[in-house]
Amino acid sequence: MAVWALGINHTTAPLDLRGRFAFAIDQIAPTLQGLRRALSEGARQPGVETAILSTCNRTEIYCAAAQPALENTLDWLAHTGGVSPEVLRSHSYTLQDGLVARHAFRVASGLDSMVLGEAQILGQLKDAVRAAEGAGALGSTLNQLFQRSFAVAKEVRTSTDIGAHSISMAAAAVRLAGQLFEDLQDIRVLFVGAGEMIELCCTHFAAKTPKHIAIANRTLERGEKLATRFGGEAMRMAELPDRLHEFDAVISCTASSLPIIGLGAVERALKKRRHRPIFMVDLAVPRDIEPEVQQLEDVYLYTVDDLASVVQKAHANRQAAVAQAEAIIDAGVQSFVHWMEQRSPSGGVVPLIQQLNAQTDEWRALEIARAKKLLAKGEDIDTVLEALSRGLTQKMLHGTLAELRAGDAETRQHTAHTVSRLFLRHSSGKNGL
Repeated sequence: MAVWALGINHTTAPLDLRGRFAFAIDQIAPTLQGLRRALSEGARQPGVETAILSTCNRTEIYCAAAQPALENTLDWLAHTGGVSPEVLRSHSYTLQDGLVARHAFRVASGLDSMVLGEAQILGQLKDAVRAAEGAGALGSTLNQLFQRSFAVAKEVRTSTDIGAHSISMAAAAVRLAGQLFEDLQDIRVLFVGAGEMIELCCTHFAAKTPKHIAIANRTLERGEKLATRFGGEAMRMAELPDRLHEFDAVISCTASSLPIIGLGAVERALKKRRHRPIFMVDLAVPRDIEPEVQQLEDVYLYTVDDLASVVQKAHANRQAAVAQAEAIIDAGVQSFVHWMEQRSPSGGVVPLIQQLNAQTDEWRALEIARAKKLLAKGEDIDTVLEALSRGLTQKMLHGTLAELRAGDAETRQHTAHTVSRLFLRHSSGKNGL
């Protein structure tokens, strides 16, 4: 079995390109089905295991099959995002086998994130795995890979201080807002969306006790639930154009495939504000706020990539923890590679074990069938049992006894040693148990 991965992230691809390959969680199932069809037809590999991890910082495809199909996977993803394979290749990374495991373990542990040690990515990876399971795209190999990823991530978080000095995107947004406004208690803050990231941002901003908090969301009920927690108000997304001017800070993170806040809406808001500045943070991929807004005076717009320099400042304090985490990951990779090798059709012990089980099941079935015939004829039950046990024993020992008689003296001696170790364990006392 081969395992491979294809991905783009914040270190390899610009924001707008990442936006082309962002998949909402409800898109994962049909996307995986499309990928599996493409690999089945193009690479002639039916039953390929697949999973897709898509966040604001990365989109990664994980696959497992009899043979790797990296080029077919890249061609499919390029077509899906509407770019040429050459463009995607120049901004992506590809991994196979043990390197896939190492990467997945680092991702799950937060070592490959913009925010080193972030805890959010583990939940996002678990969501991706659940989505793959729901789509029927996950098999034993990828399931083993991801379950081991979760276990490694848990050990990293409990055994190291990898997240002790972590600065989240939400904290970075608050820090930048504090550089623009003299007192965050005097500002009105609007949050667009009601997902996990917005909830985290609300928590950080609410700690600064701003003058007013509002939540704009497509589903008013969900917005109201979040707004109630922070003593704010909820509004529908449709109200944004008419109310945008009321807010000094706007933080947006939705799963929309198109921008929610356009250039025209921001221009009108600035006129109503008489050009008082607006602080805006767009944490969504694809973007929630049109990029052209960046060009307006009196608007301070930051994207996830713009926040990178802020969140990277604490890296030096965590190098010791990173070294500890990498050691844990190394051990996890070795264990996974060993698991894969055991299941290799050439040289793996698992296929051999399966063959042995199949052979013994066949022998057992033959002897039971023979015993039933004898019983039906009225044979004595003790005689039948004796014949059954003797038949099974002879079948199991036939090949071994033949090997003991074959070959030269050295070969026979080696075979005898192996047979003794396998079959005469009780004669070795405690060491044989």
